[in-house]
Amino acid sequence: MKVVKFHKKLKVYNTTLALVLFSVLFSCMSGSSKEHHPPNILFFFVDDLRPQLGAYGYDYMNTPNLDQLAKEGILFNNHYVQVPTCGASRYSILTGMYPKKKSDIDNEVIVKEIANKPNQNTPESFIHHLKNDGYYTVGVGKVSHSPDGLVYGYEEKPSKKLELPSSWDEMVFDAGKWDTGWNAFFSYADGSNRQNKNKNVKPYEEGDVEDDGYPDGLTTKLAIKKLIELETKKEPFFLGIGYFKPHLPFNAPKKYWDLYDENEIPLAENPSIPDGIDSLGVHNSNEFNSYRLGEEKAEAGKQFSDTYARKLRRAYFASVSYVDAQIGRVLSKLKALNLEDETIVVVWGDHGWHLGDQTIWGKHSPFEKALKSALIIKVPGTRNTSAVNEIVESVDIYPTLCELANISNMETLDGNSFAGFFKGNLYQQENYAFGFWRNCATVRTDRYRLIEFNQEGETSYQLYDYCIDPEETRNIAGEQPEVIERLKKILHKKSKEYLESFSN
Repeated sequence: MKVVKFHKKLKVYNTTLALVLFSVLFSCMSGSSKEHHPPNILFFFVDDLRPQLGAYGYDYMNTPNLDQLAKEGILFNNHYVQVPTCGASRYSILTGMYPKKKSDIDNEVIVKEIANKPNQNTPESFIHHLKNDGYYTVGVGKVSHSPDGLVYGYEEKPSKKLELPSSWDEMVFDAGKWDTGWNAFFSYADGSNRQNKNKNVKPYEEGDVEDDGYPDGLTTKLAIKKLIELETKKEPFFLGIGYFKPHLPFNAPKKYWDLYDENEIPLAENPSIPDGIDSLGVHNSNEFNSYRLGEEKAEAGKQFSDTYARKLRRAYFASVSYVDAQIGRVLSKLKALNLEDETIVVVWGDHGWHLGDQTIWGKHSPFEKALKSALIIKVPGTRNTSAVNEIVESVDIYPTLCELANISNMETLDGNSFAGFFKGNLYQQENYAFGFWRNCATVRTDRYRLIEFNQEGETSYQLYDYCIDPEETRNIAGEQPEVIERLKKILHKKSKEYLESFSN
C-alpha cells in the first residue's frame, strides 16, 4: 500500500468557558459518557453527485446507506453549489465565499488563492478554522481539488506541496496500483488510467473486482483506519473523506451494475435544448467526449440513442451505489466505535451532472441539473426533520458548522448559517441561491431561475419558471420583463463584481 502522508504539529489551545458550556450541553443531548468536547465532524465530499438518491424520491436508485442517513438527519431538497465545476465549487465551500473574478471559477483556484498564498490573516478554509479552535484535522482523498491534496498536473509526479497547507494535521491517500492520485482518479480496474491510454478508453467500466479494486474502496479502508486512530484522541476531530465516483469514468464493480436492469433505466425527462434560447449555456460535453472510445459522441442539440443513454445512466447509477456502499462502511465503523452520538455527519455533492438533460452529458452549465446537488447532514442530539425545502447554498455550510460547533464565525463570509434547522427554528435568511459560470451568473428563487449572460459586451437573459416548467424546457425571459427586472436587482447585489470582470 502506497500512502502519501503529511503531519503537522498540533497546536494546543486554552479551553474557553464557552467551549466547556457547549461541550456539557452537547454531551447531555447526545447521552455520551465520553470526555466532554465539541462534536466531531465526519464530512464526505462526493464528486459529481446530483440529488438522485432513493431519499430524493427516486425509488429505482439503490442507495440504502444514504437513504438511512437522510432518515436520521436532514435531507436538503434544494441545495445549490456556487460553481458547476469541481475545484471552484470546493473553493467556495471551503472559504464560504462567492466568486469575485473570472479566475475564481477555474479548477486551479485553490492552488492560486490558497496554496500559493499561505499564512494569510484569515483561515484558508473552514477546516483551518476548526483546526485553529482545537480540532484535529485529517483528510483522506479528494477534499480540495487534487485527488490526494497535493499540487501537480495530471501527468506529473506528485509534489510535496499541499493545496491546503494550513488546514491539515494529516493528509493521506492510498493510490494503490495506480501510483499517483491523478492516475487513480481516472483509473480502470486493470491498473491503467485515462492518461497512459492517451484517452483511448470508454467513459464507463463494469469491473469484475471487489470494492477495493477501485480507488474509492482503498479510500474507505484508509478512512476507517484513521477513524480508529481518531477515536483514541482527546481532541474533537474533523475527518474529511473525498470520493471520486460518480465522476467520469463511470467505473464500478460489477455487483453494483447488477443492481439495475438496463432496459428499465429511465431516460432524461428533458433531453432537448430549451425552447427560446440560442447556444448560450448549452455545450458539446467536451469532458465526456475526451473518453475517445465512447460509442457515440455528445453534441449540443443532439440526443444519444436510447440504448446508449440507458447504458451511460446505468453506469452513473452503479457508481452512485458503489459510493453509497463505501459511505455505509465508514458509518458502520463510526457506530461500532461508539462515536455516532457525538459526531456530525455531512454528505455533500460538489455539483450536479447532466445525464442527457438538455442534450448535455456533464456539468459546466448554469442550469438546474449542474448547480443542484445532494446534501445530507446529521447532527446528533438535535431536532432533525425528514427534509428541508428551503434553498441553501454551499457557502452556507462553513458558518453552519461553526455555529453547530460553537465556534465564532467569520464576519467576512458570504454564507449564512442554517443551523437553526437543527434547533427547530425557521430559516431567517433570504431564500436565494447564486451560481457562477464563465460569462454568466444566475440566481435561483423558490420559483424562478434568472441567468444573465455577458457576451462581448452584449447582455442577454434566460428565465425559467419551475412552478409550470420544472425541467427547464422553455425560456420565458421575453414574456416576463417585470420578473427579469426584479431578479436582476437581486442578482447584481451578489454578482456585479464578477460579471464586470468579463467586460474588463
